[in-house]
Amino acid sequence: MTIVVEQAADLSRGWAGGRRRCVVMTMGALHDGHVALMRAAREAVGPDGSVVVTIFVNPTQFGPNEDFARYPRTFEADLEHCRSAGVDTVFAPSVHEVYGNGIGFTDESVTISAGALGASLEGAARPDHFRGMLTVVAKLMAMTRPDIALYGEKDYQQLVLIRRMVADLDMSVDVRGVATVRDPDGLAMSSRNRYLTPEQRATALAIPAALQAAAAAARDGAVAVERAGRAVLDAAAGLDVGYLAVTDPSLGAPPPQGEGRVLVAARVGSTRLIDNVPCRLGEQ
Repeated sequence: MTIVVEQAADLSRGWAGGRRRCVVMTMGALHDGHVALMRAAREAVGPDGSVVVTIFVNPTQFGPNEDFARYPRTFEADLEHCRSAGVDTVFAPSVHEVYGNGIGFTDESVTISAGALGASLEGAARPDHFRGMLTVVAKLMAMTRPDIALYGEKDYQQLVLIRRMVADLDMSVDVRGVATVRDPDGLAMSSRNRYLTPEQRATALAIPAALQAAAAAARDGAVAVERAGRAVLDAAAGLDVGYLAVTDPSLGAPPPQGEGRVLVAARVGSTRLIDNVPCRLGEQ
């Protein structure tokens, strides 16, 4: 399959043909989790629709001490993943094309606030992360003009915030989540997993184990969920736990009974990992 690689100056060409368009936004370093999103995008729009993948390492969602400079950039390999998944267009803009300069935000930039939810969980540990994420998502939606946008559930807080932004700003995009893809050992696929040594990866397996234990305790309520997950995390030497939270599907307070979500963040060495699973609280 031939992949068309577009930049911002050429992106509008061919956009008026009436084909349904689905976008998958990535920062590159693609893996099988991204491929699952691309294949879901093809299913969403059908053989006559258009699947667009964006590849852009967004500087504004990295903090000053985070891994922007060393974030893996594997563009040629990424194109092969896109070809294998039936992608039509890869949109790979420069920072200048996205922000109008070479740095990202300036003091005069108009940006999108993530509200109170953007200051909790990941936002508490990464100030301004979600401001940068939502702003670039809005810009990429404006540039690619999708009917549908797919995001992985591994970044669950991101998914919830994008849905809220689209609803609050009356953006006509159907935002859909796609289930987390895991390696055979249970670790959620992430571009940052490549940072882990074999020993660190073994330590990181406490994260999916904790989520499994937490979900298994869900019938006894949110307190039991947190206690069961914490027990597994606390027993893992070398794991620096950021949070384990039990919420409702919108990341509010967990209900006594019904759908819930368990979210974990932890650092192994210098690598921060996040994961989550759904659960059914208070139900036998």
